[in-house]
Amino acid sequence: MAVPGIAYFLVFKYAPMGGLVIAFQDYMPFLGIGGSPWAGFDHFVRFFTEDTFFMLLRNTIIISVLMLVFAFPVPIVLALLLNEVRTRSFQRTIQSVIYLPHFLSWVIVVSIFYVMLTTDGGSINNLIVAAGGEPVPFLTDPDWLRPMYIMQEIWKGAGWGTIVYLAAMTAVDTQLYEASELDGANRLRQTWHITLPAIRPTIIVMFILAIGDFLELGFEHMYLVLNSLNREVGEIFDTYVYTAGIQNGQLSYASAVGLFKGLVGLLLVIMANKMAKRFGEEGVY
Repeated sequence: MAVPGIAYFLVFKYAPMGGLVIAFQDYMPFLGIGGSPWAGFDHFVRFFTEDTFFMLLRNTIIISVLMLVFAFPVPIVLALLLNEVRTRSFQRTIQSVIYLPHFLSWVIVVSIFYVMLTTDGGSINNLIVAAGGEPVPFLTDPDWLRPMYIMQEIWKGAGWGTIVYLAAMTAVDTQLYEASELDGANRLRQTWHITLPAIRPTIIVMFILAIGDFLELGFEHMYLVLNSLNREVGEIFDTYVYTAGIQNGQLSYASAVGLFKGLVGLLLVIMANKMAKRFGEEGVY
């Protein structure tokens, strides 16, 4: 049963790592990896000395921090709320509704928000105008890019993220709740002193995994919301790799950028795991 999963990671995750050697070459497709001239660390030096590096680093860090602060806790809160619903049919209905956006592609999600937020007949701007206000350029104003990005991430992924935490809550001993009721604890106290401590190891593991993706915001979502007016605050490493590597044909340079991003993610996972163990948690390894 494990063979398909193992084969997937071997073929699509580990085997492509051999191509990272082109980050240290002046790669030319017609010469191949074996015939392309060696460049050493030239592409890394170029990347770190360009002004673009600081813009990419700033944008990626700001959006990643916003994701951890606002998006990461939402599945936990939703799972706690769903756990308090006593009518199972109602609980399953709510779960199905909040899971649904996960199965929509980013193209559909961004299109839905576009229809709602555009200044040309968007429903949100129609309400603002009807209330006597001026249309707000949500899609082109740089100040709105990051809030809109975070809202889309929460709407699409929060419901699906509750699955892990709900599964962890099923392992909580119900006798603990019964004992706390005898001591006079209300539902809020039970959640704070029983449920949250019980799922804390799961929260720590998910947080470490989220730290590992600190610079891995994903290409598709940001690429779809970027335009020439908000690029200064929205360009991140993933979209820059696509622009430099695919559009401009700088394959070695783009590989160097991607390798830097991956190494930073690896170091962050190691550091977060060590901190978790120092505080008495199991970590991910």
